[in-house]
Amino acid sequence: MRLGVLDVGSNTVHLLVVDAHPGARPLPAHSHKADLRLAELLDDDGAIGGEGVDRLVSTINEALQAAEDKGVEDVLPFATSAIREAVNAADVLVRVAEETGVTLNVLTGDEEARLTFLAARRWFGWSAGRLLVIDIGGGSLEIAYGLDEEPDRAVSLPLGAGRLTSAWLPGDPPEAADVKLLRRHVRAVIARIVGEFTRFGPPDHVVATSKTFKQLARIAGAARSAEGLYVQRGLTRKALEEWVPRLAGMTAADRCALPGVSEGRASQLLAGALVAEAAMDLFGVEELEICPWALREGVILRRLDHLPSS
Repeated sequence: MRLGVLDVGSNTVHLLVVDAHPGARPLPAHSHKADLRLAELLDDDGAIGGEGVDRLVSTINEALQAAEDKGVEDVLPFATSAIREAVNAADVLVRVAEETGVTLNVLTGDEEARLTFLAARRWFGWSAGRLLVIDIGGGSLEIAYGLDEEPDRAVSLPLGAGRLTSAWLPGDPPEAADVKLLRRHVRAVIARIVGEFTRFGPPDHVVATSKTFKQLARIAGAARSAEGLYVQRGLTRKALEEWVPRLAGMTAADRCALPGVSEGRASQLLAGALVAEAAMDLFGVEELEICPWALREGVILRRLDHLPSS
């Protein structure tokens, strides 16, 4: 069957169309993406304003038309931290439902972490042993650890690259004092939960998902996305530590000129790098591997798991 996953995230609204069957690997058929930056459309009270909701409704309708054009049988719509944490989330969801017919499933941070972990487990398989999975989104950071498909521990922290950039790094390039304050904040927040994971013992394999990690790996020398999903891509803490001060001295335009960095994400890359560096340092990770699958694939896999067998 042809499924569509409609991901309303903090940075983008992304429709991923796949040909999927129980027991088989989902095959990507089409991708429709729009930069919306919901996390940046929150007003001082933490609400998504009228213009932001207008844009969200319009973007979802465009995605639904793309899904229809591609012959999608079922759309799985979900939203993450930008909607979850908006003070007017209930009103936004009602309006989206009334004007698009879509009932967005607002995932909790814990659900995000667990579904992303499921995707990584299916990608790497049982032979990967105990997995530590790290995902940096626009609004939150998810970390999960476990041996099975359901992690032993999963947490979500308010350390998304877009959120932190808006709140802590107003300059372009940012002031050194602001970078230092953000670095201290990120490390303090992550340090609070490290013990919840280390009591399970060291992981056998550390993996990372998300656009932030993919871009950091690319500027550190990893293979281009054009070389395919099955090329192994990694990121070392040493390389990241060398890049963080360089990114801190760049403008968004400078970062956009780096290999693999998109214009829409360039301004957030430094904040994402600070989070990645802190997580790798505090968890004692010297090197991690980039996983091509993440939350969207986790949603698809969970849906397939609940389909009746033919």
